[in-house]
Amino acid sequence: MKNQNTRRDFLKIISGAPLLPFSSSIAGVSAFLTSSISEANAANLGKNVLFSSVSFSNMAAPNLSDPAQMATTSTSSVMTVNYQDGSRVDYALAYEPFFLTGTMVPNGKGGNTLAGAYYDISGSAIVDTSGESSRPFFSNGPDGTSFIVLNDASTVPGISGKAVYSVVQFEHTTRNLHGDKMHGRLPSPIAVLTLDQNQATGKLTLVKYSNVDTASAHGLWITCGSSLSPWNTHLSSEEYEPDARTISSNAKFKGFIQNLYGDAAAIKDPLKANPYFYGHLPEVTVHSDGTGSITKHYCLGRISHELVQVMPDNRTVLMGDDINNGGYFMFIADSPRDLSAGTLYVAKLNQELTSVSPSSKPTSLEWIKLGHASSVEIESLATALNFSDIMSYAETDPMDQTYSKVYLNGEPQWVKVKLGREKAAAFLETHRYAAIRGGSMGFSKMEGTTLNAADRVIYSALSACRDSMVKGNSKHDPKSMVKLPKALKAGAVMELRLSERIKDTNQNTIDSEWVPISLQAVLNGEDLPKPDELGNTANPDKIANPDNLKFDEKMRTLFIGEDSTMHINNFLWAYNVDTKTLSRILSCPAGAESTGLQACNSVHGWTYITSNFQHAGDWSSVHKKVQSTLEPLIRANYDDRYSAAVGYLTSSPLQMKIERKV
Repeated sequence: MKNQNTRRDFLKIISGAPLLPFSSSIAGVSAFLTSSISEANAANLGKNVLFSSVSFSNMAAPNLSDPAQMATTSTSSVMTVNYQDGSRVDYALAYEPFFLTGTMVPNGKGGNTLAGAYYDISGSAIVDTSGESSRPFFSNGPDGTSFIVLNDASTVPGISGKAVYSVVQFEHTTRNLHGDKMHGRLPSPIAVLTLDQNQATGKLTLVKYSNVDTASAHGLWITCGSSLSPWNTHLSSEEYEPDARTISSNAKFKGFIQNLYGDAAAIKDPLKANPYFYGHLPEVTVHSDGTGSITKHYCLGRISHELVQVMPDNRTVLMGDDINNGGYFMFIADSPRDLSAGTLYVAKLNQELTSVSPSSKPTSLEWIKLGHASSVEIESLATALNFSDIMSYAETDPMDQTYSKVYLNGEPQWVKVKLGREKAAAFLETHRYAAIRGGSMGFSKMEGTTLNAADRVIYSALSACRDSMVKGNSKHDPKSMVKLPKALKAGAVMELRLSERIKDTNQNTIDSEWVPISLQAVLNGEDLPKPDELGNTANPDKIANPDNLKFDEKMRTLFIGEDSTMHINNFLWAYNVDTKTLSRILSCPAGAESTGLQACNSVHGWTYITSNFQHAGDWSSVHKKVQSTLEPLIRANYDDRYSAAVGYLTSSPLQMKIERKV
């Protein structure tokens, strides 16, 4: 353990809020444990004893013996803090939400606002008129979340302790009142929460919810995972970028534009209905009055952005790519703490990747430079060009060697870059251009990315190793060097080793000390040959479809949130990279995805683990044995399945045990 703290310091760092009583209709917990510590134990906490390690107990997966537990967010995990004198402190974990979407929350002006509400480009609420009665749309898909501490004193009324700010983005809402699918048909909202932190307990209370105006960014498209930049801003995402070549037939994008501009005719406006404005990286800056401003960066590649990771140099950005036929991308900014200009790279495997087993050998990789650009430059190109200005396209082999066969989201096609349009291709048609240049575009469903700085490794989630990763599959590109002999639908977490003074494929030195040079699995799931008694199709005692990833340097723990249709309940896991211990620490409502993960170590001296969920009761074939039992419970808990929770893990000291090691 490279970071050591006294016991008093660690309790402040790690304990978070005490476990308080709260309504079972919100958190599904009907009992609570006291947070008081006896005077004798409190005296012990003051001893100058060095912190050694942290571990989490493995909670049991919920089952039908307790349907109520399966229909809500629950945890029975215990966090154990060990000290170098052999003593330890145990903490019971619990989940506490700030709010459920669709409920009224304080706006900081003496009134209330609707949590998770959708707004058009002018700031007007978007109303769902599809049902018997109308109401404003609100999200059941909260996702990326950041906790932010500012040096400036808060000007938000209601702060009695210290102000903590949180940015929360909402990926989508599942359906309208009529039941029609709405994924991607509404502009994604993003909000700043102002939280009042009790300095005695660490408890956080929401005092202001403020929607961020996204008009300057042309609205936001499907914001999924997020990360906190080293300079204290929220790095958002836009995944599943709309294909500019087929945009005229994209009903989802048409709905998005009509809702964004509040006008059905907007889809006919070539500037408003511009697919090249979406698929980029938005950045939110929080202000001391609890508001936020947004900048969209157009120079980090137009890919299916997920949770990115900025390296300690404040310049190097590692990015996954949540799509079939995706790749690893790297952006190196020209200046620290400024993503407005830089150089974009794509990874190329030097060896075939034939296994995602942790026992397999590392696969080496190198980097292809795709181009250099500024955000202003690429936004200008996006405004001026359409697909046919940038590339020529053929559905079948044109028998012309100037064309390259590429795969985009599983579909083979032949393309070539038009003369002088290389920069536009690199930054606006990034998937196609990266494949043309020889990037290994063979991965499927890349999700979160996070850094273990002490060991100089990046962890990257592959939610499902299937389709484009499997040799012989119709979506597989043989040139990608990704050649699994069979699918692993439950997915894996990969480890990328970092180095410096690395040359790109043109033999030019890459200006970064944080360049990945190899790829190897560190964890994987296990597909079951047949469903178990509950209906799980992946081993419930292993990860399945990893999505959100966050590594905590002090705890030496990798936190993993699932987005699985293979587990009845999706879980949040804690994996200790030193002991190799995997522990289930939280269960989401059945059918819900675990989202909004962040491990925060320095929030006015306290540590928190944020955790949201989305789309509870989103049933699939895996739920056929439990759906009839759980459906009424989830509908009662979460507004007929229209709402979801934004919150965090909290804890309570159980007892002090002085156990000297023999």
